[in-house]
Amino acid sequence: MSLLQPSPSPRRMAHIALRTNRLQAMTQWYCKVLGAHVAYGSGKVAFLTYDDEHHRIALLALDDYPQRPQQVTEGYFHTAFAYGSLGDLLGTYKRLQGLGIEPHRTINHGPTVSLYYLDPDGNQIELQVDSFPDAEATNAWMRSEAFSRNPIGIEFDAEEMLAKLRAGVPEVELMRRPDSV
Repeated sequence: MSLLQPSPSPRRMAHIALRTNRLQAMTQWYCKVLGAHVAYGSGKVAFLTYDDEHHRIALLALDDYPQRPQQVTEGYFHTAFAYGSLGDLLGTYKRLQGLGIEPHRTINHGPTVSLYYLDPDGNQIELQVDSFPDAEATNAWMRSEAFSRNPIGIEFDAEEMLAKLRAGVPEVELMRRPDSV
């Protein structure tokens, strides 16, 4: 795009930034969960990445922040990170389980199969895999009656799904939401 014809949309989402009073714990957790490393760190900030981007997560401990209210409020809900296959997602699930990190919720949304984790500050982090081969198929499913009836999805047992995957059930079959038929 030229300066005379700017794009109306950003090219990509670059990073998330989180305030924390637990910089070390948060840094360790995100490095474990995402296989990230510290691109830059000090006693007040940590910039983490897991790919060729200079940072995907910024953790800021610039002040002593007040604790988050216990009740649900408006605002930030979660951040999602996508994996390339169901095998990659469930392999990450087992790796994290071995580190004592368990999902607090597992949902087959239809467009994605998702595992939700809570970081040390209680932020919800979604690890997901796309259920359809491309955006066109995903968008078509999101216009379906099944999605309209239940746009959130159906909880599933990750151990059961992993056992079926190991038994040879195709990923495409495991990712199909049961009520979509």
